[in-house]
Amino acid sequence: MTYGNITDVPGIKVGNVEDTEAMTGCSVIVSEDGAVCGVDIRGAAPGTRETALLNPVNAVEQVHAITLSGGSAFGLAAADGVMHYLEEQGIGLDVGVTKVPIVPAAILFDLAVGDGNVRPDKKMGYQAAKQAKKGAFTFGNVGAGCGATVGKLTGMEQCMKGGLGSASVELENGVIIGALVAVNAVGDIRHPESGEILAGPIDPNTQQIVDSITYMQKNQSQISLGMNTTLGVVAANVSLTKAEATKISQVAHNALAKTIYPAHTMLDGDTIFTLATGNKRASVDLIGAMAVKVVEEAIVQAVITANSVGNIPSYKTFKSKK
Repeated sequence: MTYGNITDVPGIKVGNVEDTEAMTGCSVIVSEDGAVCGVDIRGAAPGTRETALLNPVNAVEQVHAITLSGGSAFGLAAADGVMHYLEEQGIGLDVGVTKVPIVPAAILFDLAVGDGNVRPDKKMGYQAAKQAKKGAFTFGNVGAGCGATVGKLTGMEQCMKGGLGSASVELENGVIIGALVAVNAVGDIRHPESGEILAGPIDPNTQQIVDSITYMQKNQSQISLGMNTTLGVVAANVSLTKAEATKISQVAHNALAKTIYPAHTMLDGDTIFTLATGNKRASVDLIGAMAVKVVEEAIVQAVITANSVGNIPSYKTFKSKK
């Protein structure tokens, strides 16, 4: 059975936990048997943990989970809970006296939505790791996407709901590539094929979604701190080196450039991890091309499945008006 999400990749489980009142949450992508991992950070204001060890010149080869979290830098604490749970299960890098779970993490800013004094913490990370499983899971207002928003160029009061999305594809040779993405962009989200703006800044006068790039040109808009970040994880049941996994992450960022306007700004933390969980073979170029496709689809799914919250409308809100 396939689920159309990243858990279609053998060895990958996902757990999402959120606080729907405070509007924040975390998502944990678990690879209990370990996975070679690479990362590429294109945003100029990232919040990350354990990403230096993913550099191909460094020693540690495998990770055991990735944590994506809201809460800005406070949310990095969720990875402590993931480590705690995995240690209890005997999962981690064997250092003789114990096993140390390797859990890189990245965060997005959602403090301006809901209760900014409540952030993902060790307890939430533990719960997410404990709940991680294969199979279908809800997209939209869940996990790291709970408090995610998009379209903030005209002000937070005119934004729309972002969210969490996932997608997968299987090749004829049995290679499966999946992606999970939390979308919290400052600008608009567009369908990569049609160019349709799915969600973005709302014009306070017309109450219509505006083109972010055109708006920036006309208004010389400055992007504010904390408004933007898209976090993603790509996984495939293939054998990759750390350098190859890093390259896949670099290529996967093309999906952000095709769906998010603008992406990779000076005040966001756009980050994509790549996990290699198996021993199947495919060219880096093919895996990279498929990674772009599934990240694009995951971004679209994150936006079209999100639900309105309070005064923050969603794609569904505008679709119902048409």
